[in-house]
Amino acid sequence: MAELLEWIARRLVDEPDAVRVETEEREDAVVFHLHVAPDDVGKVIGKQGRIARALRSIVRASGARAEERYLLEIAD
Repeated sequence: MAELLEWIARRLVDEPDAVRVETEEREDAVVFHLHVAPDDVGKVIGKQGRIARALRSIVRASGARAEERYLLEIAD
């Protein structure tokens, strides 16, 4: 899942080398932290949060398939 997120984010931003995904396992969920360059945060969020919502839907659906709870946090 982290590789897919990184692949998608690299195609959305101007600085693809700054994209990285960290995974944190909590007791109730697996959290993916998507880090991008500060100037690219808006591109990953999108107009009215549409791209961020779509990315979160992909992550949530993947978690449902794996019978786990996956969350996405976007950071700069």
